[in-house]
Amino acid sequence: MGIFSKVMRAARRRSPWVYVLNAGSCNGCDIEIGACLSPRYDLEQIGGLRQGSPKHVDILLITGPMTLRSAEAVRSIYEQIPEPKAVVAVGSCPATGNVFAGSPTVEDGVLRRIPVDVFVPGCPPRPQAILAGIREAADLLAQGKTGASLKEVQHG
Repeated sequence: MGIFSKVMRAARRRSPWVYVLNAGSCNGCDIEIGACLSPRYDLEQIGGLRQGSPKHVDILLITGPMTLRSAEAVRSIYEQIPEPKAVVAVGSCPATGNVFAGSPTVEDGVLRRIPVDVFVPGCPPRPQAILAGIREAADLLAQGKTGASLKEVQHG
């Protein structure tokens, strides 16, 4: 591994840039993510920065059970994020569909569309848990252990 690769991996661990994507949630998780940006929890304490474009981020935070209408947009946004990238599923909905599971308008989680590296459980999870999930994803990025092959992900 070259010196440039080592520097990039260290930078990814210490300054993860995140993009938040709501795939059809009730907004409970989004409110808790908002709290992560407040002075009390402060995403910047771990070097994190929220970005408005998926083309400039390392980590995708996804909330919601993945509605059928949002599925293609989620896939498109995921593909816009440059490699290497990590995905953090925030809350129970992206993992299982939670209370929406079995509904004809949602998928039971996001795994059929995109690979997920870190699951943050809860409905909604506490800001401390979300920050720990972002930190874990940043560590995975630094180690080069993120993402599944696109061939392994079903395109539903």
